[in-house]
Amino acid sequence: MKIILTSLLALLAFGVSAKELPTVKPESEGMSSDRLERVSAMNDRYTKSGKIAGTLTAVLRNGKVVHVSSSGKKSTLDDRPIEIDDLFRIYSMSKPITAVAAMQLYEQGKFQLTDPVSKFIPELKDLKVMKNGKVVPAQKQMTMQQLLNHTAGLSYGFDPNDPVDQAYQKADLWSAKDLDEFIIKVAALPLKFEPGEQWHYSIAVDVTGLVVQRLSGQPFDEYLKEHIFEPLDMKDTFFEVPEDELDRFLPNHFLNPQNGQAVAMTPETMEGLPGFTNCRALCDFKDVTLYAGGAGLVSTLRDYVRFAEAMRDGELDGVRILSSKTVNYMRLNHLPSAIASGGESGEQPNLVGAPLGGFGFGLGFGIVTDTAANGSIGSAGAYYWGGAAGTVFWIDPVENIVVVSMMQLMLGWPSYRPDLRVATYQALLDTYE
Repeated sequence: MKIILTSLLALLAFGVSAKELPTVKPESEGMSSDRLERVSAMNDRYTKSGKIAGTLTAVLRNGKVVHVSSSGKKSTLDDRPIEIDDLFRIYSMSKPITAVAAMQLYEQGKFQLTDPVSKFIPELKDLKVMKNGKVVPAQKQMTMQQLLNHTAGLSYGFDPNDPVDQAYQKADLWSAKDLDEFIIKVAALPLKFEPGEQWHYSIAVDVTGLVVQRLSGQPFDEYLKEHIFEPLDMKDTFFEVPEDELDRFLPNHFLNPQNGQAVAMTPETMEGLPGFTNCRALCDFKDVTLYAGGAGLVSTLRDYVRFAEAMRDGELDGVRILSSKTVNYMRLNHLPSAIASGGESGEQPNLVGAPLGGFGFGLGFGIVTDTAANGSIGSAGAYYWGGAAGTVFWIDPVENIVVVSMMQLMLGWPSYRPDLRVATYQALLDTYE
């Protein structure tokens, strides 16, 4: 269902404590109203085919809203139309928020990127690493920079055939009551490789959350609320969904491989999934005590648009959360050349959802380094990330574009992301490239 352009401001303006982002006619910012309708049409194709229950998408240029559309319904079990203020599990889109929290402390001189993580988390001082099938003492210590760019040697436990990932699964990390108990479990696990040798997507950002907690002296959830959510008026972003907001919290879905249709996941189904048994994070988002900075947040389209827009330059509505120089540094490709050129970075997920070339990694963000190599229209230097349930955003500093899209579909969305990029960029009338 398309939302009429003249109503965009009202739909995005839930709060009164901050000036809302202005909504304008796309042509005033060098984009085509007619061509932006292709974003709506693309979303409709996915929802009407049953591949996605419902989705919301916002496009901004030069800090102004030029498009918002909704399509589909709340879930396959609820035929009510999806709404702008619905709540979404953003999973790994939590990671850039945690990275921002860390870099705020970096700006305060609390750490240097070359510092060993064990300086702040002594539990990680004497780690072991898996080499040639044997667990031996690690020769290197992970640094803060490696923690933020996923080269620290940590893993996620996704590969059932990998011995390190098997150890992760056995450790049942997500059953930890809090970050302190979580790190004790992590410290007992072997590294997947020596820090700095490879890029591998991991729990590094959850560890970063504990660094933030210890350096700031605040519980991690309170730090995020005080230093990011409240300054940016992100009033609907949290680890634990308030009881009186649960009616806005959309069900998650998975794609039935037999018919390609989205199917709602019940709490009972989620509880039975590997890694979700007895967990205190990433499950029902009630009574949360393990604040997982890598995947634990819930948010709305409006709130994440505000975060993404703030991260174009570090400031929103006169409130600065990071310096422009820090943001520019975060969106550099921080992967060592040996990793970037040696094929070790091939595991990186990208906006297409496949391990293609042309991508690097910054401090909390994936980085587009070569649009021709990755096979999808866009701009070199764009920074982005997505979540396991299909949420995605990117910030294009060349075209001054911010795009945020929300859905709740586990791992059934790879084709959606390049389709969204094409639908967005083809609407440009004036390019700054």
